[in-house]
Amino acid sequence: MKTELSISGMTCGHCQAAVTKALKDVPGVQNAEVNLQDGSATVEGDASAQALIAAVVEEGYGAQIRQ
Repeated sequence: MKTELSISGMTCGHCQAAVTKALKDVPGVQNAEVNLQDGSATVEGDASAQALIAAVVEEGYGAQIRQ
């Protein structure tokens, strides 16, 4: 399953790395790609969208399902 997220608050490569690590640490995530330029993340695996969003918010960034 692929989940697309919009991420807000990222301003640098460190932010991108922090969000990527947070997403990859969620149980059930097989891969996570975070794009700093357009503020998006693509996550593969069976983790719920709520768990992914909670992980990003816990790192101090905003997240929502990408429409």
